[in-house]
Amino acid sequence: MQEHDVSTIDGIGGSAPAGASAGGVSGLSSDEFLKLLFTELNNQDPLEPNDTGALLEQIANIRSIQSDLDLGERLTDLVGQNQLAAGSGLIGRLVSGLSETSQRVTGVVHSVSKTEDGVVLNIQGGSRVPMSSVDRVLADEGGQAATEDGA
Repeated sequence: MQEHDVSTIDGIGGSAPAGASAGGVSGLSSDEFLKLLFTELNNQDPLEPNDTGALLEQIANIRSIQSDLDLGERLTDLVGQNQLAAGSGLIGRLVSGLSETSQRVTGVVHSVSKTEDGVVLNIQGGSRVPMSSVDRVLADEGGQAATEDGA
């Protein structure tokens, strides 16, 4: 039995409308979607017509899935922005946690960076502690009352 790579198989009719390859069905504008639908209807066999309702249902399902994925991306971005804001609130505070090299670090936060892996606190002296690895917020730089966060 011969196996085929799905990525090399052409779509129906051999070509896709402009915009379809870049973002899939969700990348189609309303006009492109209607062109695709009418092309499908024009090219069907009159003796064996396609089930247009099933086609519309499949496209609606694909668009729904794409909307869910887009929402997930937006929520991830929002969480990242919230982490950056929370990290910014720790500037000048004495924190403790595990550095990027998995060593225990205690020091004053002097800045915050947003990286591919999330928000990182830059500690005076050069250490970097990922926000997710902070286990204690001890005090602000002026020695105000200590508070604990997560430990």
